Amino acid sequence: MGNNPLHDLARQFRSGRIDRRTFLRGAAVLGASATAISSALRVAPVARAQDAGRVVFWTSHTEPDLTTLRQIVDTFNKENPDVQVEMTPVVGDETDVTKLMTAVRGGTGPDVYHLDRFNVAQRAADGVLQELDEYLEGEDISETHIGFAAAEAKFQGKTYALPTDTDARALFFNRGMLQEVGVDPAELDPAKPITFARFAEIANQLNQTDQDGNYSRMGFAAYTHQAWHYTYGFAFGGKFFDEQACQVTPDDPGVVAGHQWLYDYVKALDPQKVNAFAGPYAADVTVPEEQDPFVTKRVAFAVTGDWYLGVLPKYAPDIDFGMTLIPVPNEGDPSATWAGGWSVVIPAGVKNVEGAVKFIRYLGGEPGQRIYATETKHLPTVNSLLKDPSLFGEDEQHRFFAETLLPTAKNRPPLPVGVKYWDELTAAWQKVFLTEEEPAQALKTVKDRVQGDLESYCPITVG
Repeated sequence: MGNNPLHDLARQFRSGRIDRRTFLRGAAVLGASATAISSALRVAPVARAQDAGRVVFWTSHTEPDLTTLRQIVDTFNKENPDVQVEMTPVVGDETDVTKLMTAVRGGTGPDVYHLDRFNVAQRAADGVLQELDEYLEGEDISETHIGFAAAEAKFQGKTYALPTDTDARALFFNRGMLQEVGVDPAELDPAKPITFARFAEIANQLNQTDQDGNYSRMGFAAYTHQAWHYTYGFAFGGKFFDEQACQVTPDDPGVVAGHQWLYDYVKALDPQKVNAFAGPYAADVTVPEEQDPFVTKRVAFAVTGDWYLGVLPKYAPDIDFGMTLIPVPNEGDPSATWAGGWSVVIPAGVKNVEGAVKFIRYLGGEPGQRIYATETKHLPTVNSLLKDPSLFGEDEQHRFFAETLLPTAKNRPPLPVGVKYWDELTAAWQKVFLTEEEPAQALKTVKDRVQGDLESYCPITVG
């Protein structure tokens, strides 16, 4: 080991040679304080050769959102000649930040990175992100941005990100396909959400098979689009985290009930045949818009988000579609939706922090979010924009998401094990929809695999 045993331990942890529990045990043996441990986990700033006014921005977004981000960057650069942003598309997705972490540890990372917000707490805990509070001139994003988005941008009460957008999920339906089988689309009035039982009855009327008995059309392909584990868990009143007990709760009765509905629905339709049809379009698979099963009229229903309002006019302008609330377990129950969204962060070790801060405050503030929400059909997180009647104008469809769904939307718990939790929930969800494992057991396994990693961070301050 080197001259500082604690920092040597931290380097081993960051390189993946030891896990967090081993690091913490070693730190305890050394008698390190909590402050010393936190300091050791931070990536030391690395001087880099770059122009003082140059800000490198990495994003894993693709088209059509990439075009809008270029528009925001170009507008910012024209208005701020002293800080010039260079945007670079990089390979990645909601949870894959391998390129970022490798670059940060090698001292070659960007000044600004586009990060899915539910990742923030885990990446902050890993020491990969720069704390922002001292650069925000006293601004508290809990006051300027909607509550859950601000909470997702923090870890243990400190700000590590600025939210850039949000969304909500609804049930889209094809009016023409429903009418074709004698279902009145008026039954899907959002003023009175239908039950999951009635939803299954309607959807199954639309199923069609080919000469070999395989599905050629389905009313509802139950794990495509945004029909995730969180979707079903929240829809059945489930909770995914108990802050007081500091426990992940994938075994919550509501979460289990939601997955049980998914399991039963698929099992009744023959899991192999359903997967032959739906598997290529599963929520964890990236599908080109022109091949989307709702766009190609291979399904009549899709649980998806407000960004779909930009997809359908471009790729399926002939579809007469409607939107309603996600179904409910029992008549009279409140419908539940959930929201996510992205953020901009400053990686640890950045030299041009001031320039980076100026850009993220633009992109995460009113100017950038106004452009992004207007062009991409996502929702802003800035409170003042959500209250601005000019933002949506006469767009009643977008207003449905902003005014009907967003105010009660739930969100994924912002945890320092949030990425692992997502991955384990996804593995369980897959076993459930393939009917390979009963929901209760699959979700118990999630808790067994995640809770131990969470405990070293407890207690957790959410927001």
